[in-house]
Amino acid sequence: MTASRNAGRLAAYAWTSPNTLLGAAVGLFALALGGRLRLHEGVAEFSGGRLGTLVASLPPQLRFSAITFGHVVIGVSEAMMAAVRCHERVHVRQYERWGPLFLPAYLLSSAWQLARGRSPYRDNYFERAAFAAEGDGRVRRTPSVNLARARRPTAAP
Repeated sequence: MTASRNAGRLAAYAWTSPNTLLGAAVGLFALALGGRLRLHEGVAEFSGGRLGTLVASLPPQLRFSAITFGHVVIGVSEAMMAAVRCHERVHVRQYERWGPLFLPAYLLSSAWQLARGRSPYRDNYFERAAFAAEGDGRVRRTPSVNLARARRPTAAP
């Protein structure tokens, strides 16, 4: 890696660090539930343990298969983490682009879709970009999504 690329990666981690710290706190909770930590391509992945059971007990609209906070991804199981890794990596790149503004922007996008009578999850700008990347395993810069393919995440069995 060149010095300029290293500097760029360091800047991305710094810009994303407030969200990553939030993710690390959630990750520690996942570890307390018996989960595991794995570092994968510069991203901390917490998964497994009783996290899936806890997520399954949430109201349906709050359940997730995996959720990303900066350079941390929390997944209900290792198998689910592998299944959604491409989708979640798009969110990591979005956090790198938006930094501490990502969470407010994500929530505003969801609120806007809800106000328009659409799904606050499937129609969210950031989710559409992540779903668009799932088709071929590549991260695209612009979302071109087939919403018929979009699915709502659920907890693993």
